[in-house]
Amino acid sequence: MTAQLRETLGRPQPQVVVVPAHRMLPDLPDDVPALDLSAQSDNLHSGGWLEADAEAAQASGLAAARTRHGEFRLTRTTIDTTDAPATCALGVDLHLADPLEVHAPWAGTLTRHADGTLDLRGEGPVLWLYGADSPAASGPITAGQPLGTVAERDGRHTLGLHVSTLADRHPPRFATPDLATGWLAVSPDPTRLITGQDPVEPSADRDLLARRDRAFAPVQEHYYDDPPRIERGWRHHLVDAQGRGCLDMLNNVTILGHGHPALSDAVHRQWRRLNTNSRFHYGSVVELSERLTALLPEILDTVFLVNSGSEAVDLALRLAWAATGRQDTVAVEEAYHGWTYASDAVSTSIADNPNALSSRPSWVHTVAAPNSYRGRRRGAEARRYAPEAVARITELAEQGHPPAAFISEPFYGNAGGIPLPDGYLRQVYDATRAVGGLCIADEVQVGYGRLGTHFWGFEQQGVVPDIVTVAKAMGNGHPLGAVITRREIADAYRTQGYFFSSAGGSPVSSVVGLTVLDVLRDERLQDNALEVGGYLKQRLEELAARHPLIGAVHGSGLYLGVEFVRNRETLEPATEETAAICNRLRELGVIVQPTSDRQCVLKIKPPMCLTRQSADVFAAALDDVLTNGC
Repeated sequence: MTAQLRETLGRPQPQVVVVPAHRMLPDLPDDVPALDLSAQSDNLHSGGWLEADAEAAQASGLAAARTRHGEFRLTRTTIDTTDAPATCALGVDLHLADPLEVHAPWAGTLTRHADGTLDLRGEGPVLWLYGADSPAASGPITAGQPLGTVAERDGRHTLGLHVSTLADRHPPRFATPDLATGWLAVSPDPTRLITGQDPVEPSADRDLLARRDRAFAPVQEHYYDDPPRIERGWRHHLVDAQGRGCLDMLNNVTILGHGHPALSDAVHRQWRRLNTNSRFHYGSVVELSERLTALLPEILDTVFLVNSGSEAVDLALRLAWAATGRQDTVAVEEAYHGWTYASDAVSTSIADNPNALSSRPSWVHTVAAPNSYRGRRRGAEARRYAPEAVARITELAEQGHPPAAFISEPFYGNAGGIPLPDGYLRQVYDATRAVGGLCIADEVQVGYGRLGTHFWGFEQQGVVPDIVTVAKAMGNGHPLGAVITRREIADAYRTQGYFFSSAGGSPVSSVVGLTVLDVLRDERLQDNALEVGGYLKQRLEELAARHPLIGAVHGSGLYLGVEFVRNRETLEPATEETAAICNRLRELGVIVQPTSDRQCVLKIKPPMCLTRQSADVFAAALDDVLTNGC
């Protein structure tokens, strides 16, 4: 397609290699190392790529270093903006510790511009030079003639080279990803002018998505039909392979933010010392267990450590079955709890499984989703959800199926961050315990301070569960989860054998869990969720007052949902519109996805380090989409 376009425009095929008549820097070695400034660079971490001198810093300590032609530079990435940055390098830069003399690679006419830029025009393409102190006057130049020396900047000497087949314009030095292919077609690689040799550069893997589909089970879906390739994260931002910085409004796994240096340093230290399983005796697993119980009511005094939220829910159910001697379980509709056999059995969301309600095993019994916005009972009528659930639990017991457990999220996350009606859990917990059952609070998404007002979701309801499950935030992306319960319930598991998790309580996993708790405390992230989350919710409610597509803004802290409806009276879900909004927001550099069984709610659960500035960027981007369309 590009070749056809060039032919249509009358453009010649681009030169792949520029062959000089003379070396531009004859005193420069041939083997000048190439800097890796891409999103996959091992040297650009902890947000260092945002620093103004990031490129020069990578070259420090080297006598000479060059950048790579056609590379999408992480050092050109911008954040907290909806404008795509120009990240694709159309030329190369040469970084030197000492000045070197620059010579003309071919004969031509030299022009000095007011900003110090030089261009050399001969029979072939135009050479543009940036950063050359040139005593030469504009006019004819012979091949090999000295043009000056590489200029000094901040203690380093940097020369920029750009070759262009366009004789009628001054080309940009960098291109945005959407225009990169076109500009590269008229910007041949000038590396040979420096080294005298053809560069050997890593090729872009344009077949990665197809390779994923061949080797990675397709049922493991990815976000977006045409997903961006994400290779870097920092705080509440993600960066794709083309250097586009994106605001991450979705990632409730990385509660501290991406790339936290305290966490990476702690993992590195511990892995060098020891990583094994929790059947060995070491300090960190004890300390993590103690720290977890200290965050909970005193009666919840015993900890199991596992690898994921699914495993945590699975184990919680098995604990309830072992402690009560029965299996019947009551779950809330429109909920997701995991993918293992038991956790999937109590997952009732048709968004995750269209056959969820019809394929539940016989021991799973459901009660209505306590959705006060669009459920069976709305507004003030939502108070009836609890008595109806109580009646169902009592009915099951009378029929000879007293529940072993009632399980729910204490803040209704899968529906978009909707609080349960006041007193709901107190009434349902009392009814469950009255028939000998146990109460499980699934805190996998809502726990760890995300609500802002409370560290645990169940605190918002003024209850104490018998079993608490936690994961996701607990490891900031590392596979770590926990089940916390009473000692007698934990001991009941002995009737099922013994429990063991290879990685759940490993030294590395335990250190991860401890570090996450430290950072949550030291950086006051729960306070930030309350303050910034409250500010963001206010901004979103202001949008709702102007855009009728917004039916409601749900949630607390940084656990929010924006529900889109086609009609505020009928609450017809705007499912297709929500998908289009998410796709357009991605084009503006904002990552967000739909949730709820109707897929009409924006799931807003960003890392808890989100700033007011980023909240403003998100609100402005959403306003733009709702105003101007997708």
